[in-house]
Amino acid sequence: MVDKDTEAILKKYGTQLNSLNSEPIYSNKDFSNEFVQFKEDMMPKFSKYERLCKNIGGSIGIKLAQKDEDNLRREINSAHLDVTPSQVVALATLMFIFVFIGGVILTTAIYLISNPPYFSVLLLLLSFLTAGFLFYYFYSMPSRLATQWRLKAGSQMVPCILYTVIYMKHTSNLERAIRFASEHLEPPLALDLKKVFWDVEVGRFSTIKESLDSYLESWRLSNPEFVESFNLIESSLYEPSDSRRIQILERALQVILDGVYDRMLKFTHDVKAPLTNLYMLGIVLPTLGLALLPLGSALLNGAIKWFHILIFFNILIPFFVFYMTSQIMATRPGGYGESSILELNPLYSKYKSKKSYLKAGLIVLPLFLIGIFPLLLSIPGFAGLLNINPDVSFGSLGIGFLSDIKLFDIIQGVGPMGPVALLMSLFIPLSVFLFFSISYKARTKDIIKSRDYSKVLEGEFNNSLFQLGNRIGDGTPAELAFGKVIESSRGQVTENFFKIVNSNIQSSGMSLEKAIFDPRRGAILNYPSNLISTSMHILIESARKGLKVAAESLMSIADYVRNINKINDRLRDLLADVISDMKSNMTFLAPLLAGIVVGLSSMITLILSKLTAVITAATASTTADLSTFGSISSIVKIFDVNVMIPPYFLQICVGIYIVEIIFILTKALVSVDAGEDELKETSDIAKNLISGGLLYLIVALIAIVALSLLSGIALNSIGVGV
Repeated sequence: MVDKDTEAILKKYGTQLNSLNSEPIYSNKDFSNEFVQFKEDMMPKFSKYERLCKNIGGSIGIKLAQKDEDNLRREINSAHLDVTPSQVVALATLMFIFVFIGGVILTTAIYLISNPPYFSVLLLLLSFLTAGFLFYYFYSMPSRLATQWRLKAGSQMVPCILYTVIYMKHTSNLERAIRFASEHLEPPLALDLKKVFWDVEVGRFSTIKESLDSYLESWRLSNPEFVESFNLIESSLYEPSDSRRIQILERALQVILDGVYDRMLKFTHDVKAPLTNLYMLGIVLPTLGLALLPLGSALLNGAIKWFHILIFFNILIPFFVFYMTSQIMATRPGGYGESSILELNPLYSKYKSKKSYLKAGLIVLPLFLIGIFPLLLSIPGFAGLLNINPDVSFGSLGIGFLSDIKLFDIIQGVGPMGPVALLMSLFIPLSVFLFFSISYKARTKDIIKSRDYSKVLEGEFNNSLFQLGNRIGDGTPAELAFGKVIESSRGQVTENFFKIVNSNIQSSGMSLEKAIFDPRRGAILNYPSNLISTSMHILIESARKGLKVAAESLMSIADYVRNINKINDRLRDLLADVISDMKSNMTFLAPLLAGIVVGLSSMITLILSKLTAVITAATASTTADLSTFGSISSIVKIFDVNVMIPPYFLQICVGIYIVEIIFILTKALVSVDAGEDELKETSDIAKNLISGGLLYLIVALIAIVALSLLSGIALNSIGVGV
């Protein structure tokens, strides 16, 4: 029996010991509330898909093969979706059926209404392709969401192991270490670690170790080094020697660093050939094929229409490129890339604002109206309202060698064929380029500056952190060490951070934690860096264990940052060839080829238009020697300009195609370089649209004008049109 005095002493000093032992053991209720709220905050876009699966896909039951069900369930679990494989397949199947039946009904209605009856095979084919795309889109949604989740979570894995190792060095408690890591990591990996506790609370597992081991199984195939590192961390719990335990923990951190580097190295080698094939099959060949379309449409007597080009180049090929890039990105390993979560940035509300779209729309609206002006002239009666003669020719403007060519040359039922109409059509892709570029730049300008500033801070802070660890390791209390580091950090951006902390401690009498994290005067308020915030949290946490522990923790972070920066620099060097080649193809070669092709189509159309005008005039003349035009007349009959695809529509399709390619390839490049990074993707799209889009427009403008003038002069020099 323990007497009352002894019990009182144990209670008194037991309470003090608990207060010294880091933090109180987690509250199940707090963690479960955090998990539920966190899931709602982090996955709003998933909930729309989940609702569709439950409301539409849940209406019928579809039995899957066991292998397919297991694969789909694994992707659903990885994406953290609350749906079943049967609901996913049912939703995809119903969308396919609804769209295809709708296309069949529409095709039948057109056939019954039209006079004479017209059966649109193209509409039926397009309905089938659209239905197939929707089936693929909804069926593969869990896989795509799982890939996004893996890329985001993968970028958090190295910091996760770091925080766990740092905590385990001074407190060999796995449960507390995982909680510490979950509180200082950013989502989505923080959400996964909270779910480890959730699974224990709801009774799926009896211990944290069992729950953690079950969770790690989901990463065994995609990130084996993450699993191996945690296995080493768990094995350190059974080591009686502190030196041996710390050695194993440091080995765990080195394992994940080496594993990330090795797998990214393999990825950089494997990704080159697929990206080259993607560029050739998805960009070069289709662009070169555009040059033959005007002649091909004439040879086929108008069987190829401009809307066929629209469907093929603006729907089918972009989908093919998107599919190929998705397959390539699915092979990208996690563990490397941008780890900052966009939603946590204070400027995130400005990024999500839609005001920039309205401003950009008002700016580009006049340009868009200029672009569609030739199309409006083809509307019967529109030119009369504006008192404009759409049939005015270059001859009336004093340009003799193009005297037979009309500025707009609008052919009813075909479209604008004239060179001026083609030049005005350039304003349509220009308006699209500017709309997205202006709006995206306005959304990302400030938040990108904030993140770049944070990266500069982190680069300088690493050296200061090393010096701070040295001062504390020499026996200087953490509260005084900040004042001593100020001298060695003079001239750096982080100097002011140490000044604010020191001032808050010395002048205001704040504790170290309040001096850094006080909501009104804390030094961290002016330094939006996850590394600085986490380092200071670790300093405060480890200082409770003693100065030696605090110094070792800071030195570990400094070593980690230095090592990870070396790996990042090396990986950027390895990825530089792939990224630079792809970017040059996207922003230089593709726009250059497309612009030249538009100029060639303009030249072909102009030559045939001029030959047609000459033959028509010669035929109407009673004095002309028609034998002179015999061979030319045969050519004109073969290539009837009246059934050709108007360059006006061709250029618009090509311009929109360039926009789509820039969107798709920019996302692919960002995924290769930085993983899942929405901010960088949006910012780079704005930059690439300006560089690639303006190059295309400039090349197209020069090609149209130069080739049109050359063809006119050449025809005039050989006597055509005289």
